[in-house]
Amino acid sequence: MQPSFDGMGPRKRAPRKTTPKKAASHLPIARVVLDIQATHLGQLFDYLLEEKHSDAAQPGVMVRVRFGGQRVNGIIWERADTSDTPMNAIRYIERIVSPRVLVPKQMRRDITAIADTYGGTIANILRVAMPGRVASVEKEPLATTQSMHAGEHVDNDDGYRDSVMERRRAGLLARSDSEFASISKTYEQSRQLRAALMQHQGFGAFVIDMLPGAQMWARNVAWMAVTAMAAGTSAVLVMPGMREVWDVVHALEQSGLRTFAPDDDGIYRGDVVVLSASLAPADRYRAYLAISEGRATCVVGTRAAMYAPVPDRALFAIFDDDAYQYADGMMPYANARGVCRLRAQLHDGVFIACGRARSVLSEWESQTTSVTLRIAGPSVAIHGFADVLKAQAPPIRWLNRDELNRLADPSIGARVPHTAVRVLSKALERGPILFSIPADGVTESLSCAQCLKLARCLRCTGPLERVPGSEAPRCSWCGASAVGWHCTNCGGERLRVIRVGATGTMHELHGLFRGVPMLVSSPKQPRGVIETVDSRPLIVVATPGAEPQVRNADGTVGAFEAVAILDAWTSLYDQRLDARIDVLNNWMRAMAQCKSRTDGGRGLLIGETDPVIARSLMLWDPRVLARDELEDRVETGFPPSVSAACVWGRRDVVEQALRNIGVYEGDWASVQSGGEEFPSVLGPAPIPLARTVDARELDEMGDRVKAVVLATPAHRAQLAIRLRTEVARHVASRESGELRFKMDPKDLL
Repeated sequence: MQPSFDGMGPRKRAPRKTTPKKAASHLPIARVVLDIQATHLGQLFDYLLEEKHSDAAQPGVMVRVRFGGQRVNGIIWERADTSDTPMNAIRYIERIVSPRVLVPKQMRRDITAIADTYGGTIANILRVAMPGRVASVEKEPLATTQSMHAGEHVDNDDGYRDSVMERRRAGLLARSDSEFASISKTYEQSRQLRAALMQHQGFGAFVIDMLPGAQMWARNVAWMAVTAMAAGTSAVLVMPGMREVWDVVHALEQSGLRTFAPDDDGIYRGDVVVLSASLAPADRYRAYLAISEGRATCVVGTRAAMYAPVPDRALFAIFDDDAYQYADGMMPYANARGVCRLRAQLHDGVFIACGRARSVLSEWESQTTSVTLRIAGPSVAIHGFADVLKAQAPPIRWLNRDELNRLADPSIGARVPHTAVRVLSKALERGPILFSIPADGVTESLSCAQCLKLARCLRCTGPLERVPGSEAPRCSWCGASAVGWHCTNCGGERLRVIRVGATGTMHELHGLFRGVPMLVSSPKQPRGVIETVDSRPLIVVATPGAEPQVRNADGTVGAFEAVAILDAWTSLYDQRLDARIDVLNNWMRAMAQCKSRTDGGRGLLIGETDPVIARSLMLWDPRVLARDELEDRVETGFPPSVSAACVWGRRDVVEQALRNIGVYEGDWASVQSGGEEFPSVLGPAPIPLARTVDARELDEMGDRVKAVVLATPAHRAQLAIRLRTEVARHVASRESGELRFKMDPKDLL
C-alpha cells in the first residue's frame, strides 16, 4: 500500500445515486444511425428510450448515445416495439440533441435508397446531406401566416392560409402561362413537359437541349420551377457552379419569386433558398431547416442541393448534367444526376436533365424504351425547332486548313488567320468580342508544325511542353530535353505551340488589334473571373466557364458581337472518356454569349478538330455528337450501354476483391453490348499514389492499381451491393491495404 502523510489520504467519495430509468411504454426501441463512417458499421443500432424522452424522440431527431467507449451523435431512423438484441444488452439514449425533425420521413427513405444504389451506408449519405447543426439558428423566430401577410383580417388560420396559397399559385400560374406562350413556339414537345409539371401524372423524365442566347437557359429553368410551384410542388434546381446558381436566382426573382432573406424585423422569409457547401455553416443550416419545414419551396444550389429535404412530389432539374462538379468526392461518390433522377422517381415527380451539349447518358435515355434503372431510364427528348435555332444561334464558320485554302488565306497555320482578323475587326466597330481559349497556365504544349500531331518525347513518348524561360522543350513525363527532335509521323523538325495561356494570348492579340482595350477572365489571373463587361469595343480573353456577361447601358443583358474559339486542335489530344462532349459543351457555352444571326452576330471556330464536333456546333445540334458517341460506346462495350464501377487500391487487395465478387469467373466474367461479348474486368492498371500520402502510408499504398468492372444494366444494383459487402468484410477483418470503389465514374481511365 502506498504510504501517505496525515490528512493527505485518498478522499472518500459517496456513491453516486442513480435513478432507475423507465423505458417508454410505447415503441421503446429506437433504431439509430450513428455518425460513424466505417462501412462494416453501416447498420442501425438499437437503443432504449426513457419515458421522459418518448414524445421528443421522434424518427428524424438527433440524439446523443454511447457507442463503445465514446459518445457519438446519431439520427433516430425508426422506432419499434421489440429488438433482436437482448434487452439487458441495450443501452439508453443519453439525451435529445435537438427536438426538431432534421431528417423527415421522405428524406429517410431517399437516403436509404441512395446508399443502396451507390454501395454506401446511410451514415455516408447523412454526412454530406445534412449540414452541421447550429443551435443558435434553431432559436430564431419563425414567420407565421399572419406575419407574412400583415394587415389582413384573419378569422380562421387554416382557411386563411389556404386562401393565401391559392392566390399565390394563381399568380405563379399567370406568370408561367405568360412565359409559356413563347416557349411553346421554340421547343418541340413543350406542351408535354408543361403537362408533366402541372398535372400529377406520376414520374416523368425529360432531356432538354437548351436554346442559344445569353441567359436564355436561366429563364427557361426559372419557368420550369415557377410552373411546378404553381401546381403546388417543390422545385430542386442543381447547378454546376455558383455563377449558374446566381443566374437562376436572378431569373426567379424576375419571375416574381423572393429569395429567402431576413426582413426588417429579422425574420427570414422567401420562396427561393440557396443551398451550397460554400455557404457559412449558419446560412446552410438555416436553408436546410427552411426546406425541411416547408417554409421555402424552391431550392437552387450546387451539388449539395441534390439532398434538399423536399417533401412529397417535386421537380428535380439538373443543368449541364455531365459536368465534373456533380461527382461527390466522399464515399460513396454519388453523382448528382443519378441522385436527382432516383429521388424524382421516389417522389413521383419530374426529372429534367438540361444543358447545351447533350450527354451520352441523356442520348441513351432518349433512345431506350425497355432498360430502366433507378438512376437512368427512358426519357422524352426536347429540342428546339429548326427555324428558331437558325435564327437565335450565331452563324459559325469553321476556319480549318481546307476552308483557309479555299479562301486563299496566306496565313494558313497562324493561330489567328487573316480571315478571322477581318471578321473580328468589323465586329469590334459595333461592340465587344470574345476569344475563348481551352486552358490557362504557365506551360505550353507543342505539336508538329507540319502534320499537327502531338509532339512526343523520342525517349519515352511522353508529351513535350515548353516552360517560359527554358532554352529547349522538355518531356512532361521523364523531364528529358528535346534537343534534335523530329516528328516520328512525318519527319518534320519544327514545333508549334498548341496551348498558350491567357496572358500569352493577350500579348499576341495586341499585335493584331492595335489600340483596342483588352481584358483577361480566368481563375489563374490576378483579377480572377470577370463577371460583367460593358457593351463597348473591347476584346475579352476567357477560359471555359469564366466568360463574362455583357451589360448594356440600360442595365439589361447584352451579348458579344463575335465569339472566336482558339486552339480547336487541342480537342484532338484529350484522352478522357467524355472529352468530345466536354469540348462541345465549352464551345457552346462561349457561343451562347454571341448575338444571334438576326442581330448580326458572328462565330468562328479556328483550327483543326473532329468534324463531328464542328458539325454539332455549327448546326447547334448536340444530338449529332451524342449519337456518334453513343454508337462508339455500344460498339466498344463502354457506359452507358453497360454499367461500370472503378475499384482501386493495393494490387493484391483489388485482385482478391474482384475474385470475391465473381467477375473473374462465372456468369459475370463477360458482358454483352452491341451484339459483341467483352470481358467484364479492364485492368488492373497501375495508378499514381494519392497526393496526401505520407511516409507512414507508403508501404500500405504501394503497388496501387485500378480496375474497371463492367456489368449489364440489370446487374448494376447487385454489383453495388457486392462491392459494399466486400469492402465491409475487408475493413472488419482488419486486413491491410487500401480498397475503394466508385459506381458510374465519369472517367474510366
